[in-house]
Amino acid sequence: MTTLILTAPPRLAPLLVRGAALSPFKRRVGADAPLPATRLVLPAARTDPARLAAYATVCGFPTTGPLPLTYPHVLGFPLALRLMADRAFPLPLPGLVHTRIDIARHGRALLPGDRPELAVHAEALTPHRRGTEVVVVTEARLDGRLVWESRSSYLARHRTAYDGPRDSAPDSGPLPPVAEWRLPGDLGRRYGAASGDRNPIHLHPLTARLFGFPCAIAHGMWTFARCLAEAQRTTGPAAAARAEFRAPVLLPASVTYAARGTADSTSFELRGGCDRLHLTGHVATAWRGER
Repeated sequence: MTTLILTAPPRLAPLLVRGAALSPFKRRVGADAPLPATRLVLPAARTDPARLAAYATVCGFPTTGPLPLTYPHVLGFPLALRLMADRAFPLPLPGLVHTRIDIARHGRALLPGDRPELAVHAEALTPHRRGTEVVVVTEARLDGRLVWESRSSYLARHRTAYDGPRDSAPDSGPLPPVAEWRLPGDLGRRYGAASGDRNPIHLHPLTARLFGFPCAIAHGMWTFARCLAEAQRTTGPAAAARAEFRAPVLLPASVTYAARGTADSTSFELRGGCDRLHLTGHVATAWRGER
């Protein structure tokens, strides 16, 4: 695998335009398509205090202390977007659906003053009953040691003869409700300003309609982060968490956060009107083995 070292985080807006411009040329979307053999690396990534504070506020995390478990994903997202917007990436960027994410830290939590090396690469292009799915791996290292990683699955939807398993269902029915949240219509713009992810489907009803949505939808990573922040009120700082994104949240909305767990771990879900399931997840405080 070739390593490409970047001198600064890529700008997201030009990457979205590039990805859209290249999408008509990406016809080969099967699981046998080659993935880019490139590992993008950003040495000594910096956390901007104002952006971090805005992110913590909009997601419900404490505004002091270690970085939220989800925040290195925000720092690494420009690298992931550059990888997915590249000509060598086989799936078209417009329409990619974030279906799952699994995050773990290895050792102590990252602090706002840390300057980790971030690295992103793609792996595991696999068939899905709704198209083709790819896993994008983001890693953070301090002094050469892996301290944080995430694995995000993205689905390119297209016709396929693959008849794989259906999405997994909740283990034991709906979880008990804990809190209700009223999500404003401008939530996508607020989270986009804090995270840098200004995908048009999240910003305004007009731009969302261009992509087939009746109105703006909440960022999946916001729903995950907000649930994680709520879960941490009882479990304390998270060491590992995962989520499956089931259905978009149309803004504005009223949603119910439900959870069940112990002091060490919590299973959670987010439901909307007519008991529609938007997200399921799990968070744990126990460290995974260091690498």
